[in-house]
Amino acid sequence: MVNILLWLLFGAAAGTIAGWVLKDKRGLIGDIVVGIIGSFLAGWAGTGFKSFTTTTLSWTGFFTSILGAIVFIAVLNLITKRK
Repeated sequence: MVNILLWLLFGAAAGTIAGWVLKDKRGLIGDIVVGIIGSFLAGWAGTGFKSFTTTTLSWTGFFTSILGAIVFIAVLNLITKRK
């Protein structure tokens, strides 16, 4: 249960920061979803697309999650033509 809450908080923070960087407004739930998906994709890419395992929380992981969320938002904006 604690891990799920940490994922939600981590995802919300990463998604919110990514939204600020791109000036994208999705709301809290949208930020959480974007942050979790971006974090997942960035972690997966960081392992060379080989592993879906998670590790402990770290600053490196947090910044990688933000980068993943930024890329995910940018791709979503390209697909949906959102400005």
